[in-house]
Amino acid sequence: MEVRVVLKCDAWGVSCGELMNKHLDQTGIDVALLPASQATLPRPREDTVSRAPLGFRIAKRLIDIVFAVAAIPAILIAAIVLSVINPIWNAGPLFFLQTRMGRGCRPFRAIKFRTMRPASQIMRGPDDPLESDRITPLGQFLRRTRIDELPQFLNVLVGDMSVIGPRPDYWDHAQHYFDTIPGYRQRHIMRPGITGLAQVDGGYAEGIDATVQKTRDDLRYIRGVGIGMELYVIWRTIIVVFTGFGAR
Repeated sequence: MEVRVVLKCDAWGVSCGELMNKHLDQTGIDVALLPASQATLPRPREDTVSRAPLGFRIAKRLIDIVFAVAAIPAILIAAIVLSVINPIWNAGPLFFLQTRMGRGCRPFRAIKFRTMRPASQIMRGPDDPLESDRITPLGQFLRRTRIDELPQFLNVLVGDMSVIGPRPDYWDHAQHYFDTIPGYRQRHIMRPGITGLAQVDGGYAEGIDATVQKTRDDLRYIRGVGIGMELYVIWRTIIVVFTGFGAR
């Protein structure tokens, strides 16, 4: 039985025919004859990012380290304050650790200040809405002001993340997006970021449709990576922090 596969290729900015022919040239396999579960494109090459000058990439990492070290006092102060008031408005552990997908599709443990009531396991599916009923009153404030993200500068310091880059998704959800969202694998050729183009332009991504748009924005960031793009994201991040845009 012939299996027909429809590929959404707009995330790459090329036609389906071009992508399918490229895949055939590289692998000898005709994508159009594959079942949907196997119709995946070749893993992205790192030279997509290496077009950025070496000096820029070195400077980006050095700036990441400077920002991360500078954030340590703020993390300590916030941790002390939250340790005092958490038992009243946000009972439970101070930190929330979650396995997320990082650069090269490798797992890492992201750390945040906890904003939700503790749960034994994550029940939310990749296309489910945010569990808003679990967000505590203090947690809502932390999310709106982005204070909950401060500990992720520790992830930046050890090299799991960057200050700016595609936001990392929960590991199980990311694996699901591989099969449903065009270009999703490609967004992992860079370190994930605390802030990114998709967040400052589109806000919180909830569900498959929003994640499709987030992926397009992430690929747009990767294609345009450079000083101008970094400055734009920083400027938009400042606006987002003061306006609360996209906070969930």
